[in-house]
Amino acid sequence: MTPPETLLFRLDALADQGVLRRLGSAFARFVATLGLPSPALIVSSAVLSELEGAGHSCLSLTALAEDPCALLGWQTESWQALTEGCALPGSAQAWRSALAACAPVWSVGQSDEGQPLVLDGERLYLRRYWRGEVDIAARLLSRARLACDPDPDLVRACLDRLFDAPPGTSAPNWQKIACATAMRSHVAVITGGPGTGKTYTAARLLALQFALADDPERVRIALAAPTGKAAARLKQSIDHALGDLAHKAGQLPGRAGKVLDLAALTQRMGAARTLHNLLGARPDTRVFRHHAGHPLDIDVLIVDEASMIHLEMMAALLDALPMGAVLILLGDKDQLASVEAGAVLGDLCREAEQGGYTPATVSYLERASGEAVPAAFRGELGELAQQTVMLRQSHRFGGPIGELASAVNAGQAEAAASRLVDAPAGVLDWMSHATQLDVLRLAVKGGYDGYLQEMHTPEPSNHDAWVRRVLKAFDRFRLLCAVREGEWGVAGLNQAIEQRLDAEGLIRRRGEWYSGRPVMVTRNDYGVGVFNGDIGIALPDPVREGVLRVYFQEGEQVKGVLSTRLRDVETAYAMTVHKSQGSEFKHTVLVLPPDPVPVLTRELVYTGITRAREHFTLVTPQPGMLAVAIGQRTLRASGLRERLV
Repeated sequence: MTPPETLLFRLDALADQGVLRRLGSAFARFVATLGLPSPALIVSSAVLSELEGAGHSCLSLTALAEDPCALLGWQTESWQALTEGCALPGSAQAWRSALAACAPVWSVGQSDEGQPLVLDGERLYLRRYWRGEVDIAARLLSRARLACDPDPDLVRACLDRLFDAPPGTSAPNWQKIACATAMRSHVAVITGGPGTGKTYTAARLLALQFALADDPERVRIALAAPTGKAAARLKQSIDHALGDLAHKAGQLPGRAGKVLDLAALTQRMGAARTLHNLLGARPDTRVFRHHAGHPLDIDVLIVDEASMIHLEMMAALLDALPMGAVLILLGDKDQLASVEAGAVLGDLCREAEQGGYTPATVSYLERASGEAVPAAFRGELGELAQQTVMLRQSHRFGGPIGELASAVNAGQAEAAASRLVDAPAGVLDWMSHATQLDVLRLAVKGGYDGYLQEMHTPEPSNHDAWVRRVLKAFDRFRLLCAVREGEWGVAGLNQAIEQRLDAEGLIRRRGEWYSGRPVMVTRNDYGVGVFNGDIGIALPDPVREGVLRVYFQEGEQVKGVLSTRLRDVETAYAMTVHKSQGSEFKHTVLVLPPDPVPVLTRELVYTGITRAREHFTLVTPQPGMLAVAIGQRTLRASGLRERLV
């Protein structure tokens, strides 16, 4: 049998080669110090740590036994180099038995001594992720069971005024159904693709909440999203939709018997916040200011872009939300999951297409919404399914871009390629044998030259208006990358674009900071008031010559921060698709790498496409990479879905 120290040495060697994260070998070494280490314990600890870095919340022992190379994305040679001479278990049951006998592993149902690893059925967890799954499932099911008992006839009377009857259609209005669903208990999940009206629906749901409240002025509403950009867009969309509703809201037959001043109620909501800001994140600690012992002081919480919420953040959010509050989660289940471990929205909405509504749910929904629920969506898919609605009709995102996104989402590689080739230029374009020079030309001419031209025409008499124009012009175009490193990644393209813009005389790059430099914040900085994912542009201070401030859009306002006070930022001509979630651009360019990599998936391509409002360009050095990406799904190991059924 291979000695433990030899196995640990092999893990270090794989880390030196870049096959394994150094954290994986270090974690296995730590676990080995907690008890008599076996090969099964050392190997599974390293694999579990590696999978956590890829977004999985647990290790499936079945997957480990059947095909460890596929599980890890390793070459066979790497796995053989690690396990040569090891007597590892040959089945999931054998793995479970071997791990259950290890001191650092707690088997659920046995005496708990606070071990770092948890064995639950045929899944191995880091304890904090196991606890997160258990807490999320328990809290969501408790909310789903906590009935609000609204008067369905009153709900329908309000909804009939809030929604115009679409002409000439017999399809159910899923937006009305979603609003009726959200009034039924203390949680609702509303999912749908781009343009299906998630925030449009949420605005009408807020009006409905106000109308049915005993005292609308005392209803405390909070809006939040994972990033500052997404939060700003949520607030803007909600305000716009509620503004359009103002004349209808005054006619709502609410319990209060008053005419609603919807504009005043909207103003009282305040700005949308990032989840970190909402929960009261503190530097140098994972503990938030708000938790079960100090809950949030709100009645209704709407969270947009829920696909970006990772497991620990969702657990913290549910911990801090009082049971009396209503939680509304909005998001596209088909987008990329969070960068960190977990795919919470995907787990919550895994069967959303099917509906799975019980007779009791159907009876309530049809009476409260006035919409017939088709037989195809009836069934029994669990308690949370009764509070989940998928919006199915895109009202904005159609045409060639919408068709391309649908083909990609359905896994139809040939259809996606045909749409790219046949669509009119200026709507869909495919640079199928591109060089980096092609990308640079695209970025400079018709790309970033627009915001730089605005930058070179300042307006001294109205500095804020000029800054807003520059920021708006920059947001018309964006390069999105699948990877961070290399010629076709964020780092390589940002450097190349800077050099090209400098050579063209559009910027004067004489150091790290220069006028016109776009930056993305990479870490929350509460002292300065900027957050991970915020995008700003460095521009001259209007008063002090030679001083640069980085300006960020905050709703209709702009905020300037001295460039010297920003520590964790990176240049943002190019950004990863992950970082673009919650944003939209008039022209979006998606750059795929020339070789297959694990992050190159169907969800990544779909998310990139759906960032485009009017024009989408796909850049592929090797055209076959589109089919490779569409054929590769993001499947994260998790036990959350099973805990919810």
